[in-house]
Amino acid sequence: MKTRLPLLECIPNFSEGRDQVKIDRIASAIRSVEGVKLLHIDISPAANRTVMTFAGLPQSVAEAAFRAIQCAAEEIEMQTQEGVHPRIGATDVCPFVPLANIQLEEAKEIINSLCIRVGNELKIPIYLYEHSAKNEYRKALPDLRRGQFEGLEEKMKHPDWISDNTVAFNATSGATVMGIRDILVAFNIALNTEKIEVAHFIASRIRERGHKEKGKHIAGLLPKVRAIGWYMADYNCAQVSFNLLDYRITSLLQVWQTCEMLAVEAGVELIGSEVIGLIPERCLKEAGTFSFLRKNESVPKDNLELVEEARTFLGLDKLKPFDPREKILEYALEHAGLL
Repeated sequence: MKTRLPLLECIPNFSEGRDQVKIDRIASAIRSVEGVKLLHIDISPAANRTVMTFAGLPQSVAEAAFRAIQCAAEEIEMQTQEGVHPRIGATDVCPFVPLANIQLEEAKEIINSLCIRVGNELKIPIYLYEHSAKNEYRKALPDLRRGQFEGLEEKMKHPDWISDNTVAFNATSGATVMGIRDILVAFNIALNTEKIEVAHFIASRIRERGHKEKGKHIAGLLPKVRAIGWYMADYNCAQVSFNLLDYRITSLLQVWQTCEMLAVEAGVELIGSEVIGLIPERCLKEAGTFSFLRKNESVPKDNLELVEEARTFLGLDKLKPFDPREKILEYALEHAGLL
């Protein structure tokens, strides 16, 4: 990315998607830090979850993350929280992505310091994951989240699951997963059915970890992809929810095409999709290019035309509005004056 400044992105996921007042307070905590720009807020009432994306100078981003975690702990009571999305804490996961002019080791040091500070000042246990993980078995988010909040207290009694800042179970705020990761694309595809078992079927076949069949493990179709199926009351349909861990290895287009193939097998159709948080422009340019070629039309050189074609092809405005200026990472950063 073309900037001389060091640039760090943070994408915290909060276990609140229904109380706008609480969401606004967390957003205000982020905005209170100079040197940080809040780029996007993605709210899901059915999942009872909000994803916020902000970026800026690395130390400022760490401070904004601390204030957001602190505010979420004050606003969200995990003993009564519920929703379809897996979660273990008020701030469920708080990933950081080095975008420009910051080395991985420098970013890891910043997050390690934040981990300790959250423990000392907020008494919230932190689990470090992805590039920040201290052990391989604690690297993947699904493993850290297994058992969810309801099973967390018992899980933390095991020596393998002591938090990285050695803070004990917090009955009010739960725990937070934190760490440095690569750019991740969160992408949900809606099906023309309410049957959650269909979404489960498609997710289990696509995700890298695969599924079990007659006692045997069957590998998934796509590498670097996680997927779950759920019923999304916001849209009255089943969805397959994907995390693309490396969109350069498995692209958004590949996920869409594979999901479409399995949907035909299951006797359903894809009716649209949504991007949670922000997405790199490259993902949509590829999908737009494919759509033009599929129609035997010449591919335009203008990126905005490719993005617009991708929006139609993927049904990105079927579930809720999709504004490229707000949803594409590079455009949002440029609009915020960070590029």
